[in-house]
Amino acid sequence: MPEKDTSRIAIVDDYEQVAETIAAYVRGMGCTPTVYTNPLEFLDDLKNTTFDIVITDIRMPQMDGISLLRKVRKRAPETLVIVVSAHADKKDAIEALKSGAYDFFEKPVGQGELVATIKRTLAFRKVLGERDALAERLSLVTAKEAKQWGIKAFVGKSPAMKAVLTKVRRLQKSKKTNVLVLGESGTGKELVARAIHFGSPRAEGPFVAVNCSAIPGDLAESILFGHAKGSFTGATADRKGQFELADGGTLFLDEIGDMPPLVQTKLLRVLEDGVVIPVGKANGKRVDVRVVSATNTDIQDRSASGKFRSDLYHRLSAYVLTLPPLRERMEDLPALVEHFVSLLSEEMGIENPKIDKSFVDSLRGHEFAGNVRELRNVLERALIDAPGDELRADCLDVHAGAAAAKSTSQEKGSVLPIDASTLPFNLQDAQKHLVRRAIDHASGNVSEASRLLGISRAKIYRLQ
Repeated sequence: MPEKDTSRIAIVDDYEQVAETIAAYVRGMGCTPTVYTNPLEFLDDLKNTTFDIVITDIRMPQMDGISLLRKVRKRAPETLVIVVSAHADKKDAIEALKSGAYDFFEKPVGQGELVATIKRTLAFRKVLGERDALAERLSLVTAKEAKQWGIKAFVGKSPAMKAVLTKVRRLQKSKKTNVLVLGESGTGKELVARAIHFGSPRAEGPFVAVNCSAIPGDLAESILFGHAKGSFTGATADRKGQFELADGGTLFLDEIGDMPPLVQTKLLRVLEDGVVIPVGKANGKRVDVRVVSATNTDIQDRSASGKFRSDLYHRLSAYVLTLPPLRERMEDLPALVEHFVSLLSEEMGIENPKIDKSFVDSLRGHEFAGNVRELRNVLERALIDAPGDELRADCLDVHAGAAAAKSTSQEKGSVLPIDASTLPFNLQDAQKHLVRRAIDHASGNVSEASRLLGISRAKIYRLQ
């Protein structure tokens, strides 16, 4: 049985047999289809019914699919439209894309291609939904939670951590200094950002955290700076960006090195003049935001090589704070183990177990490439596997997470080998080159080329 899905999909095609075939495939995905053989009846229902996706034919006697698409875009801009075209209608399909269709596929309708197209469209809707949820879900915390992120949240008395704490205390006295936090993954960069915020004069303001590497490139500008209603597909209302939501407080930009080049330029402008201009608006709003950014890459090297704007790097790095990896402060290990075991035991609803010396000694032999975050995961597994009320060396499996990650990595392989030296230097030409290679590799099968490249058929046609 397919997993239950709440997605509603309208199918508009004057050939009832074709429409019912598509509906059967949609039901097989677990979604709810509604069939219309008359596009005018569909438009009448659209007044009172909400659909996630509309699949429409182009050639219909009562109304052509492109006209239908334009009416849907006007009446229900949050609904995504997929156009079905015969081979001879390809020009019309491309015109539909220009009019706002999300994707298209050709007749005869194949189940595999149809399901893949619908899945891509639903995935895009999910991204839009997550973007809107992110815009509404501030990282505001209560006074009780603020204490959790203060100086006392730092565990360890090693010289390396004492040096970090000294710098954090100095930064807490400042209100405007932008801070760049460097360190390997799992060293606690967000912890430092929160400590700086909640110990500073901005503590009463919002703390908003954004993971730059998790933002789709085409939505980064909207998420950071906001957008106006109708400025792009899915923009059904005005939305504040994370900069405006952080006004009066601190914006934490994690993995800043992964920020797209175009957004880097706009971020630089905001840092220079303090004015945020949402996508689709001509006028901006002045904001008062302190930016704490973080990265686990050599951003100075990326700046020198032109992969990251040097002027933006200097704006972000008014003060640089580097966090030591766990392997360089192993004298803090016993305190960290005690801290996390106590914390995890409370979360898991179990009594805090006794920690045998052999347990900590066994941990010392591990490098902890994932740093403090990896240590926490190891301890959580140990608590689950512990046979009694004591943690001993035989409870440890420090390699389980790494082994799983390595196995997953080995399962993934390049399905389309590319010799980078043969690619044109111009980005647009390089994209066209890759598309042509994929189509050749797939013996002219555009659907297979789409799968190889991980992009939609519509995008392949645009790039040809």
